Amino acid sequence: MSELPRKFSVLGLPVHVMTNYPSWLLECLQQGMGVHVVTLNAEMTMQAERNSSLAQVIHSAELVIPDGAGVVLYLRWLLRQKVQRTPGIELAETLLQEIGQLGTGTKVFFYGGAPGVAAKASEFWLSQVPGLIVAGSHSGFHSAQEEEQLRQTLTQLQPQVIFVGLGVPRQELWIANNRHLCPQAIWIGVGGSFDIWSGVKTRAPAWLGDNNLEWLYRLYKEPWRWQRMLALPEFALKALIYRFFQVFGVSVASN
Repeated sequence: MSELPRKFSVLGLPVHVMTNYPSWLLECLQQGMGVHVVTLNAEMTMQAERNSSLAQVIHSAELVIPDGAGVVLYLRWLLRQKVQRTPGIELAETLLQEIGQLGTGTKVFFYGGAPGVAAKASEFWLSQVPGLIVAGSHSGFHSAQEEEQLRQTLTQLQPQVIFVGLGVPRQELWIANNRHLCPQAIWIGVGGSFDIWSGVKTRAPAWLGDNNLEWLYRLYKEPWRWQRMLALPEFALKALIYRFFQVFGVSVASN
């Protein structure tokens, strides 16, 4: 590999830092190396403290990127690392564009979202990137029988890139339990990206994202998120405490 990601610890969870994630993933594609990509933010970090299964999946993932502002600020301020925030949706978009431009016949699959959303998201990308090959799409709302059919479909199609938009932690756990179906694929949990690509929702203005305030836009658009947003101050407090004990050589428990 041209560049190996450097691994750091954020509240006991791994985060991989490198200059060009899409390029590294494309190399993995060329070499047939299966990868589970986790997009880590403060909310997921706090969930992992309470959900040992999620924590285990994050630890076992080949690539954990700094998706959220809290994770990035932890790396910058507490670990003194020069790192840029890499939102999962932007990583996915860049990967889709580069796959289409390369014209290597890479097949992409979209799974998740409300009925019809994944299909609309795939149609959007087909219109944006003419060289893209979409092997199929499937809603995240289905019966157990339909899910089994989905597994059979993935086994038969063997797409090389699979986007899973089921939300945290469902998408991470689902990928971990099913990635054996396409062992050479890149699996990426993309949260609500399908809603953005399909036009169901809009993303925060760029200036909010640039100032680490994208969470504020989400709260404005979806006030019911306020309970989930409590993870942000909790993360900040625990980050300071965790780093304090690390600096002074005191052992702290981690997942």
